[in-house]
Amino acid sequence: MTTPPLTQAERDRFDALLEEAIEALPDELRDLIEQVPVIVEDHPDREVLEEFRDEHGTLPELDELCGLHSGIPFTERQLEGDPELPPEIMIYRLGIIAAAGGWDQPEADDIVYDEIMITLLHEMGHQFGLDEEDLRRLGYE
Repeated sequence: MTTPPLTQAERDRFDALLEEAIEALPDELRDLIEQVPVIVEDHPDREVLEEFRDEHGTLPELDELCGLHSGIPFTERQLEGDPELPPEIMIYRLGIIAAAGGWDQPEADDIVYDEIMITLLHEMGHQFGLDEEDLRRLGYE
């Protein structure tokens, strides 16, 4: 891991920015969070990292992933068939803070906030059926 563990104060700082970002979303997207929970962790667990390696060929560091969408997008849900696991959006504090350049910079809160918003919109985009290329084209990379 290239980033040191977070202190409780840093977690609280991050979580306050995440709450601000969620409140700033349009009503329709905030309503989505009622259907697709946002779960916040410091970093992905080993199982998630292994799955990422299986799909992409490389094992990421703990601070490389900012978020993850799991579950079936709205555009692919079926009424018949086997029950599906509910979707969820994972937000990883260490990845977002690292992508933003860390806390030790001028205007760090604004930069981390922007990275949180990009990550939220990126993962919500997956819930609406957008793939990585669609999100890249929209600027939510």
